[in-house]
Amino acid sequence: MSYAIIRTGGKQFRVEPGKKYRIPTIVGEAGGSIEFNDVLLGSDGKNVKAGVPTLSGAKVTGEIVKHGLGDKIIVFKMKRRKNYAKKQGHRQGFTEVKINDITLG
Repeated sequence: MSYAIIRTGGKQFRVEPGKKYRIPTIVGEAGGSIEFNDVLLGSDGKNVKAGVPTLSGAKVTGEIVKHGLGDKIIVFKMKRRKNYAKKQGHRQGFTEVKINDITLG
């Protein structure tokens, strides 16, 4: 089972071919292809290669499935006895990506 650890959107993800992942929003059309070159670690099932800090020549390719918004969270701030209360909602954007291929350099 091959896998890779990639860095995108300031976060790290362990990805495998054929699976879908929700990552922070990236630019691109739904149905388009995407390539991640920031591969930190990769495995082909037998050997593990670690980069310092990244693997040179390694890439992960996939396709953009859809863009969307996550669940709403409520941010509530209050200061007692000061007549201050503030309620905000937030929905973080995401891009759903299907990983097609992992190439280790």
